[in-house]
Amino acid sequence: MSPTGLRRAFIDVRPLRTSPVFRRLLFGRTVSTLGTFMTMVTVMYQVWDMTHSSMWTGAVGVAQAVPMVGVSLFAGAWADRTDRRRMYLTGTVGSAVCSALLTVQAFTGHVHVVVVLVLVAVQTSFAALGAPAAGVFVPRLLPKDQVAAGLALQQVTGLAMMLVGPAVAGVVLGWWGIGVCYLLDTLSYGASFYGAFGLPSLPPDGEKSRPGVHGVLDGLRFLIAHRAVRGALLTDFAATVLSFPVSLFPLVNTERFGGDPRTLGLFLSALAVGGVTATALSGPVTRFARPGLVMLVGAGVWGGALVAFGLSTSPWAGLGLLVVAGAGDSASVLARSTIVRLHTPDALLGRVTAAEMIVGQAGPNLGNVRGGLLAGWTSGTVSLVTGGLMCLAAVGAVAATTPELREKPPRPANP
Repeated sequence: MSPTGLRRAFIDVRPLRTSPVFRRLLFGRTVSTLGTFMTMVTVMYQVWDMTHSSMWTGAVGVAQAVPMVGVSLFAGAWADRTDRRRMYLTGTVGSAVCSALLTVQAFTGHVHVVVVLVLVAVQTSFAALGAPAAGVFVPRLLPKDQVAAGLALQQVTGLAMMLVGPAVAGVVLGWWGIGVCYLLDTLSYGASFYGAFGLPSLPPDGEKSRPGVHGVLDGLRFLIAHRAVRGALLTDFAATVLSFPVSLFPLVNTERFGGDPRTLGLFLSALAVGGVTATALSGPVTRFARPGLVMLVGAGVWGGALVAFGLSTSPWAGLGLLVVAGAGDSASVLARSTIVRLHTPDALLGRVTAAEMIVGQAGPNLGNVRGGLLAGWTSGTVSLVTGGLMCLAAVGAVAATTPELREKPPRPANP
């Protein structure tokens, strides 16, 4: 392979060269994401240490999921009628204050576990407030032909921090305790402010959203009417709700691999390794002019690899199949994000991004519930294979009924 061909195989870094604003934003986002994953681990550790109850550790997920879903849609409508930069800063400030309060309670001690959960819920609410505003940054800051590359850079840094953050949290918790972990997360928001203050003012480009429920309903009507965007979210929903496998890992590990904890610990890492690798080699994908086809193929690879994983009896083959599944999912998510941002008018992008975020948050949780219930009635193998087959069927149905995702989009007319 020629040097030029080799460079094109790796992730497209043109956005880092062409947009100093995007470069600052990505740096701040990456550092802050590292702190966020550290706090996720630290909260679970602290709640368990305080209660030794799986009910309370499960309540952490509730404290994160409910505000995320409840705040996001209305935050999306707000993002479509105000300056997105100011709204993002508001969410970042609120999250930083909550992180600082978590730090204080950790160092002072003697608080009830409910206080920790309330702080987590409030911090998640501020994150849900800023996320729809952040969803419009890439298409506003980058040329259209670099939007997919910008999203790929965000995705690969986020996945890398998902791998690094928990490991760093474990080291810090072991050496210095929960207070220092929370403190490092608080300090990481300095990088977020560094990136955010470099942003220009970003008011909606077009008619502003109506306030309240009316604005939310306008966004939902667009989602239902726009076939490509609707198909993109349905594909992601199918891939997660019908086949998300994480809740099955302990059972499958016991059924097929003898319950070895070392194997169990590698399952989730294998998915992440596949995602990081696929995104790092996403140059040809982000330059490809048919993101809908990439999304459908990636979701199909995800479902097919999970079917094969369910049937596998070899630990190493199973881990390899999870790497393949993670790669397919990563390509599909990247293409979905590209479709949503290129097909949605800027004036609606805050609301559509909020809906995309809800699908991304709720889908895996519902998929874990589905997998666990079916496995309880049958077995881990049946649940995995059935979920993968349902995913393939659903993706096939979306492909068959949404030609806009299969076909190459028309070139824009010359001005």
